[in-house]
Amino acid sequence: MKNQFVADILYMIANLLDLKGEIFFKTRAYRIAAQTIEALDEDIEKLVNQGRLESIPGVGEALAKKITELVQTGKIEYLERLKKEVPTGLIDLLGIPGLGPKKVAALYKNLGITNTQELREAANKGELRTLEGFGEITERNILRGIQLREKTSGRVLLNVAYEDGTRYLTYLKRCKQIEKINIAGSLRRMKETIGDLDILISSKNPETVMEYFVDYPEVAQVLAKGTTKSSVLLNDNLQVDLRVVEEKSYGAALQYFTGSKDHNVTLRGLAIRKGYKLNEYGLFDKNTEKYIAGKTEEEIYKKIGFPYIEPELRENRGEFEAAKKKKLPNLVGYDEINGDFHVHSSWSDGSDSIETIASVAQQLHYSFIGITDHSQSLKIANGLTEDRIQKKLQEIKTLNKKFPNLRILCGTECDIKTDGTLDYSNKILKQFDFVYIGIHTAFKMDKETMTKRIIKGMDNGQADFVAHPTGRLIGKREPYEVDLEQIIDTAKETDTRLEINSFPDRLDLDDTHVKLAKEHGVQFVLGTDSHSINHLDFMIFGIATARRGWLEKKDILNTYSLKDIEKILGA
Repeated sequence: MKNQFVADILYMIANLLDLKGEIFFKTRAYRIAAQTIEALDEDIEKLVNQGRLESIPGVGEALAKKITELVQTGKIEYLERLKKEVPTGLIDLLGIPGLGPKKVAALYKNLGITNTQELREAANKGELRTLEGFGEITERNILRGIQLREKTSGRVLLNVAYEDGTRYLTYLKRCKQIEKINIAGSLRRMKETIGDLDILISSKNPETVMEYFVDYPEVAQVLAKGTTKSSVLLNDNLQVDLRVVEEKSYGAALQYFTGSKDHNVTLRGLAIRKGYKLNEYGLFDKNTEKYIAGKTEEEIYKKIGFPYIEPELRENRGEFEAAKKKKLPNLVGYDEINGDFHVHSSWSDGSDSIETIASVAQQLHYSFIGITDHSQSLKIANGLTEDRIQKKLQEIKTLNKKFPNLRILCGTECDIKTDGTLDYSNKILKQFDFVYIGIHTAFKMDKETMTKRIIKGMDNGQADFVAHPTGRLIGKREPYEVDLEQIIDTAKETDTRLEINSFPDRLDLDDTHVKLAKEHGVQFVLGTDSHSINHLDFMIFGIATARRGWLEKKDILNTYSLKDIEKILGA
């Protein structure tokens, strides 16, 4: 689906209009349309082809024409004109966390700042704090935002790359000249951000395959085209590299191009000790150059003396030692999840009713779905008052009769207040089937204070899970300062499960902390943090993070039977 691509373009138009100082209602129209398209459960291309764009709330005739132009051509002439009316560097500044269009316009108008380097220099000199609406804290946060963007520059979130890769593979599989095909690189290892896409193919007619590859409708530019390797740039600026190899080298090439670099360096060293030479063409006798293996990854690992190592584990973080001792984890499967614990409904800041969410959960063959709306102090997210909780509980009780094959669990995402107390009384918390606790305000606390705050919340006795434990937003917000080892120790002591938040810009806990927590005997839950039924599919990215953190089925509550979940939670 191109929905996110279209939404991003509309957001960009709104930002550029803000930079130009256009009236609020004009920019708001683009943002509302973008938000609606993001949450659509239909492919925007289908709506364009059927002439149904104006059925989307907030999309009128003029906007429908622009969206049609974008879907059919990959660009909007109106956007290109807007870009020419605004200094190029200002558009780049919009990508810095903490900088919106109004602040960027103020920087340009008052200090003549047009690019990141000028902004960095002005911030280092203390010039930003003199502007109205900025101040010393904002200045410091802008510098951190610059560093954060530079750290993730040129990379996209896992879900964007996954969608692009899936669509491209679907297209390529129609080519009858292709014998084998796989995604390789960091996407195959399911890393949280991806630099570019790698696709590997075996074929006896590589020239035909290359022609088909570059003819993909979403290709914006062909960067290079050869007989065994080609590179293209997609409409969303993601680079895709294709390699075509012989069948006898396919497994070796797949292993090599999947990586990681550190894993491969170690594996090649181990091959040498066994008297072999390993490269992307195969495994060879070191002395005679005789071909030994290469058709499959499995046979390469086996010849070097190891069982098959799953792609998500290939980071040189102990997988070879574990394999040698026959202690590789039996990783949780992508098809072993029985439900989602973290879903927001229209009772708070979600876009869908509980009944709609339950219907989709049933289609996903879930045995349960957890509705976790925000608590009362989070007014910006329409947090539930105690009176509204009673009405919601009654609605869920009624709906559970309507869905006999699905258990709708009534949970809450309860805010941990600045003093460590929870946003509801224990009397109220006991009425929920389960309780998430989490940080949603005052992110700038020092490490000791933030750690004590979270630990006090976990010590409450009513907390079942800790939501997005570090509070990070990839590329947008750094994790808050917290002693995660203390949090992990407390989770073990209080039998509180830590969440792997599956929303693509969170994936929090990250894989390294998941592995650390597992080593301390902590248990986990997966939650998509869905605010729309379209977000429920994000579960795959939480599973990927769990696998990268060495988790097995037994480590994750979502894999348990409904009967066992109800027993554990007392629901």
